[in-house]
Amino acid sequence: MISFIICLALLIGGYFVYGKVVENTFAPDDRETPAVRINDGVDYVVMPQWKLFLVQLLNIAGLGPIFGAMQGALWGPVVFLWITFGTIFAGGVHDYFSGMLSERNDGASISEVCGIYLGNVMKNVMRVFSVVLLVMVGTVFAVGPAGLIVTLLGNKGVTGVLANPEVWLWIILAYYFVATFISIDKIIGRIYPLFGICLIVMAVGVIVGIFTNPNYTIPEIWTHFTNMHPVGKPIWSFMFITVACGAISGFHSTQSPLMARCMKSEKQGHFVFYGAMVAEGVIALIWAAAGCSIYKITGGLSTGLNDILANGQSAAIYDVCIKTMGGVGVALAMIGVIVCPITSGDTAFRSARLVLADWFKVDQNKMQKRLMLCVPLLAVGAFVGHLDYAIVWRYFSWTNQTLAMIVLWTASMYLFREKKNYWITAVPATFMSAVSMTYFFCAEECLGLSTKVAYPVGIILAAAFLGIFIHATKKPMKA
Repeated sequence: MISFIICLALLIGGYFVYGKVVENTFAPDDRETPAVRINDGVDYVVMPQWKLFLVQLLNIAGLGPIFGAMQGALWGPVVFLWITFGTIFAGGVHDYFSGMLSERNDGASISEVCGIYLGNVMKNVMRVFSVVLLVMVGTVFAVGPAGLIVTLLGNKGVTGVLANPEVWLWIILAYYFVATFISIDKIIGRIYPLFGICLIVMAVGVIVGIFTNPNYTIPEIWTHFTNMHPVGKPIWSFMFITVACGAISGFHSTQSPLMARCMKSEKQGHFVFYGAMVAEGVIALIWAAAGCSIYKITGGLSTGLNDILANGQSAAIYDVCIKTMGGVGVALAMIGVIVCPITSGDTAFRSARLVLADWFKVDQNKMQKRLMLCVPLLAVGAFVGHLDYAIVWRYFSWTNQTLAMIVLWTASMYLFREKKNYWITAVPATFMSAVSMTYFFCAEECLGLSTKVAYPVGIILAAAFLGIFIHATKKPMKA
């Protein structure tokens, strides 16, 4: 339990200390923001800071810090370290710069921002990467809630049509269709902050339930500093990819432009972007603690957690809520783990629409133009929603972290051009390059090579990316 408290304190302290360092490095000023200058009543709308924070949290969170953290807990309390330091030095930095660089470039989608600082080739790569990732995220955040709804109804004895996950999947996709093209302040700006609060309340309820139950003890890092994964999956780089949103997530960079288009002042960025990532890190830390403390450990392995996850992630979350909060947990599970991911799913499709709009220069002021992009996007989402969920999640995780890697390199190039401390982004960019490349070479769904090959190749490629960046900084900048 001491390990958990220390990590929690580090996360909170990281917001005030390192978050301030990041903000001072970027140096926000009093220039007119896109929300004020462009205000179109659809995607560019000024919103108050508290609402920006809660919407940003809801957009980037969803199921990510819950599913990923519980899966990460299979490796044991060592996952606390990645969630904590990943959030402070990588995730928060990534989210802040993705949001602020978008704001500095008229609220451009992250693919367009990458093109500005890394060139047209990378812009096109990012366009494809972003749309693919966003469709997968929207799909994951539809299939997951549909499964949990069926689990909840099944426990209540409901049968028939309402017990069919296919029905709920189509209902959720229908909602996505509506929410994707209407003005951002009609639904997102009005009711999503309330769901963001629910996500926080649910996390608080889980940790209070653990602290007050003498049967649950959060294991210490120093007494369980081993690989506790039941099937022996290596910590490097599988844990770093699996946790994803709870430490750093490329998906966040696709969501940050939504709020970058709604900020009244650049100085709101620290609270809105870095602050929302820290809040997500806290939520992930709590759910990881739940996975480590509630379930049985056999022979130093997380066998109990592995067994409950085998029933499906939705069932595992339902089980945690019941065990920590009782009947209240069911209600919170319905709100926090059904509604919240759905709200992230619709903003994922909304972001995909905006990426395509920026890509093909399609004006989004008219509804028919928005529908022209929404219809094919949701059709692809419906197709992906019928694929194997576990496979979609694994590809999402790798694509997600690779996108984060590229965004960090983008921020590094921006800082170099501005003659500022680019190591604040270059170091996590190098680290995430090693994580992403290693996973690509050794994961079964990728190349499936042995770790003896994947480890050195991943590190060599990360060093090569850093070398390319340093070489670029030695070239004279164009006037």
